[in-house]
Amino acid sequence: MEVVNTVANKSDDTVVCYAPTMITTNGVWQGDNPLDYSLPLFILQLTMVVVTTRMLVFVLKPLRQPRVVSEILGGVLLGPSVLGRNQEFANTIFPLRSVMVLETMANVGLLYFLFLVGVEMDLSVIRRTGKKALAIAIAGMVLPFLIGVCFSFILHSDKPEALTQGTFILFLGVALSVTAFPVLARILAELKLINSEIGRLALSSALINDMCAWILLALAIALAENDTTTLASLWVVLSSAAFVAICILIVRPAISWMIRRTPEGESFNEFYICLILTGVMISGFITDAIGTHSVFGAFVFGLIIPNGPLGVTLIEKLEDFVSGLLLPLFFAISGLKTDIAAIRGGRTWGILAVVIFLSCAGKIAGTVMITTFYQMPLNEGFILGLLMNTKGLIEMIVLNVGRDQKVLDDESFAFMVIVAVVMTGIISPIVATIYKPSRRFVPYKRRTLQRSKPDGELRVLVCVHTPRNVPTIVNILEASHPTKKSPICVYVLHLVELTGRASAMLIVHNTRKSGRPALNRTQAQSDHIIHAFENFEQHSSCVSIQPLTAISPYSSMHEDICSLAEDKRVALVIIPFHKQQTVDGGMEATNPAFRTVNQNLLANAPCSVGILVDRGLSGSTRLAANELSHNVAVLFFGGPDDREALAYGWRMCEHPGISLTVLRFVPGEDAAESTMQPTAAQNDPGMITVETDNSREKQLDDEYINDFRMKNANDESIIYTESVVNNGEETVAAIRTLDSSHDLFIVGRGQGMISPLTAGLTDWSECPELGAIGDILASSDFASTVSVLVIQQYLGVLPHESIGIPDSPAQPDDELMNRTPPRGPAVFD
Repeated sequence: MEVVNTVANKSDDTVVCYAPTMITTNGVWQGDNPLDYSLPLFILQLTMVVVTTRMLVFVLKPLRQPRVVSEILGGVLLGPSVLGRNQEFANTIFPLRSVMVLETMANVGLLYFLFLVGVEMDLSVIRRTGKKALAIAIAGMVLPFLIGVCFSFILHSDKPEALTQGTFILFLGVALSVTAFPVLARILAELKLINSEIGRLALSSALINDMCAWILLALAIALAENDTTTLASLWVVLSSAAFVAICILIVRPAISWMIRRTPEGESFNEFYICLILTGVMISGFITDAIGTHSVFGAFVFGLIIPNGPLGVTLIEKLEDFVSGLLLPLFFAISGLKTDIAAIRGGRTWGILAVVIFLSCAGKIAGTVMITTFYQMPLNEGFILGLLMNTKGLIEMIVLNVGRDQKVLDDESFAFMVIVAVVMTGIISPIVATIYKPSRRFVPYKRRTLQRSKPDGELRVLVCVHTPRNVPTIVNILEASHPTKKSPICVYVLHLVELTGRASAMLIVHNTRKSGRPALNRTQAQSDHIIHAFENFEQHSSCVSIQPLTAISPYSSMHEDICSLAEDKRVALVIIPFHKQQTVDGGMEATNPAFRTVNQNLLANAPCSVGILVDRGLSGSTRLAANELSHNVAVLFFGGPDDREALAYGWRMCEHPGISLTVLRFVPGEDAAESTMQPTAAQNDPGMITVETDNSREKQLDDEYINDFRMKNANDESIIYTESVVNNGEETVAAIRTLDSSHDLFIVGRGQGMISPLTAGLTDWSECPELGAIGDILASSDFASTVSVLVIQQYLGVLPHESIGIPDSPAQPDDELMNRTPPRGPAVFD
């Protein structure tokens, strides 16, 4: 077998002879060199590519670089620009004869990756986003496209005539104007902007941009392959349109039929999965035969797969293998073809810098024009424009096709690869530096129950993980006494962990119209939860329900809850405790991540927070509100959290079916003098604590209790008792004596309060986020039938403001803002 020694991947007219028998080696002991055989060589190449790109991912992570940049740079590193300059390395590791196997495998990976991208794209998002995203996408394409056209004349002037001007324009224009949807989704997820308004807008615009880019790419390929006869180009375009129509009208209904044949919750028949995976290759074959690129077929085939469990199954089966192993091959191939030395002369490098700058500026200018028209802030328009400059897969496909079709020569190709890497590489660091999404701090005063007007609307945000949380929460809301004078507006937020890839986050806060079948388990749960709350709304007057779903990683879920609470101006957030009751009455943790969410929420919440230890609340089957009957106990030790707990109990006791017991613990003569300091923070360094002035707090407690007793002196449903205790042990004993007739305990979390009455209790508490008393009530060995609501009052309101007229003009909102606790560092991962 003859092996031609030329610089790897350089020569187009070299003849390479393949020996069909030289696939696997007989072994080194027989004197064979494994690298002369195609399989061992391919394995070595694949390993080198994956290891190099992974190392670069690790090195570039502190610079916030997306994976695409590392993958392209890995290829450039192994290619003729760096290591490939060494003739021996190039001929041993990447000889010319191996390129065919490598490219074939890279294109198989690309085929399946674009199929996955198609599966993940939710086209209904385009319909929902409306005109703004459409305008941004179009404006962000037109200007860079025109810049590409202008520069194609400059770059084309000194190229051989074989490169047709029209096609060159189209390729350069498309390459500069596209936005890479999958790469942008990853960048936004890393910057934690995915759920922000700007993130949703960027993703929707990128989706539309991607669609346009595919159409332009199909056109560009059609024109590139037939430089003589225009009629052939027309046939290519028409047959591509026919292929799309067949996919939509015939293939999609067939796949929908497969989904209907599979019962909900069951896994899909392997035959169906196999059929779909074969369909990807058939689609690729057809579009390649038509004259468009094979990836076009795979992408369209992915798009027609309905959103839901089938898509999730396919992604789970393919994702890691395709994007982890095969896709880096494609980027590496692009890098291997890139010879930076082909860019000769200072003039070309100068043009390169100008192209990078102008195409970036073009996208930004186009986007800013539209955002200004829609009256968005200038800095948001600028950031959006910057995000729209993300390059990635589609651009590399455009460039590779252009190079294969001889539309781009080595110089233009290397030139455009550098443009892609630089433009994508600068985005994350710049956005992270410039854009600090200072959450719009909506100035509203009623951030606590104590400050809420007794005759105004009470807004509550209820967080739900599973349908199991619903009955008790519904009963608590029912007990909160909604009336015509003081109705309750409930925002129900179903918290769902984000699994899979970033584009799944597009369905945040999306209320589905009921009546359609649920697509997967999460949506079935959402429907179940929404249905339960809507049923509650129908059967009780003066309650309005707004269901929402937040899909995000547990580490940043509290941000969604906080921003929603702020936007909706709620006074109280209720979230379930991370443990639930077992059959034998004990408490077991459901998901440790729920605890992280609760801790982060307590540290960052813009209003009061209640953690609900759910042990059931009897009477969950009743329908009429007036049949409600509950015994609620408020344990009062003193401090802002306990006053907030009493404020909630006070609201509840106005309900005719609620009897309220208030048990105030008073320090006896033997009790050590109360010391007010921050709570023992060694248990929990990230939890927010606040120092309070001892005598001032006691005065406020007395005033509030006296006010409560005076106004409810003649109410027989309210029992007020005081218990004199001297230490933690006596406190626990007193709580244990409370008869088991109570259905619900409401207690304050007691942050900032170190009282002799709870001395020693915090030392061995399991869950410091519940406070000393809440932790005792929630422990497995305590009254196992009583639910507990642990309340933390919002800290931004200083104690002396919380009494008096809620709308006192002497309390300007910006003062409140200045007193908000620090929000940054208290995040638990």
